Amino acid sequence: QVQLAESGGELVQTGGSLRLSCAASGRTISTSNMGWFRQSPGKEREFVTAINWSGGVTDYADSVKGRFTISRDNAANRLYLQMNSLKPEDTAVYYCAAMRIADYVPRRGAVFYDYWGQGTQVTVSS
Repeated sequence: QVQLAESGGELVQTGGSLRLSCAASGRTISTSNMGWFRQSPGKEREFVTAINWSGGVTDYADSVKGRFTISRDNAANRLYLQMNSLKPEDTAVYYCAAMRIADYVPRRGAVFYDYWGQGTQVTVSS
């Protein structure tokens, strides 16, 4: 079992930056693909970005490409999301997720992920 805990969400102005962190416990994430998802009120949870087990391959939703950067520190058992040039439409609860397995290809579908954090709220004011 892996427990995931997100942090770093807060209120920020349009154009600002935030760095989200996801701390894993229970077992190492070094053999797990990881991802970030988000959910806004009244909307379904959507894919934001994912990273393979080694950190060598990443994938981004078109809406965040060029603004967000996913990274991981396997030694620290942590996943990160650097968010720049934030927009009001980025407002959501952001969730960290982990797969049980290591895969070369990062996965976009929530169905691939076995473990989820409780989420951290990001609010971007206009």
